[in-house]
Amino acid sequence: MSTALRQRATAIARQARPNSVRNTRSYASDSHGHGHGHGVDEPLGNGFFYAMATIPASIFLYSISRPAENGEQSRFTKWMEKMITEKRDEEERINAHNTALVNQAAIDRHILTYAPSNNGHHELRYPEVFQQGSPFNVPAGHGVNLDKVIAHYRKQHLDEEERKAKLAASK
Repeated sequence: MSTALRQRATAIARQARPNSVRNTRSYASDSHGHGHGHGVDEPLGNGFFYAMATIPASIFLYSISRPAENGEQSRFTKWMEKMITEKRDEEERINAHNTALVNQAAIDRHILTYAPSNNGHHELRYPEVFQQGSPFNVPAGHGVNLDKVIAHYRKQHLDEEERKAKLAASK
């Protein structure tokens, strides 16, 4: 029985043990047993190369920005002036086009706003628009007498009904 217990205990111990090996961190400075990292190749980094590249770049930019010996402007200055004038001309062309569009829109609006209508009379879509709103809390004297308006639309309705009746009778 002791053999069976021993085998069972061994199986349980194997299952309880972690399967993966733990990785310990090792630093280059600690691998030799002292604080200095001898033999470790560390790159200079991008900052060093950017700093070294700015020196010839600044010399190059300085040389091309200087005027020629005969007093003529440098090619860089000519190129910059050409770019600026082209941009200015393009902006002036766009501004002139936009101004023409705005002027045309103003003319069109003026024509549409002040064009005379056929008879100067516009029918209401629904006459009840005059009586919309709350009848409460209306200050004295602010109510409008709509009797003439009501009479006008009542007469108009009766005339229309009469016309329809005559049309129906003639058929």
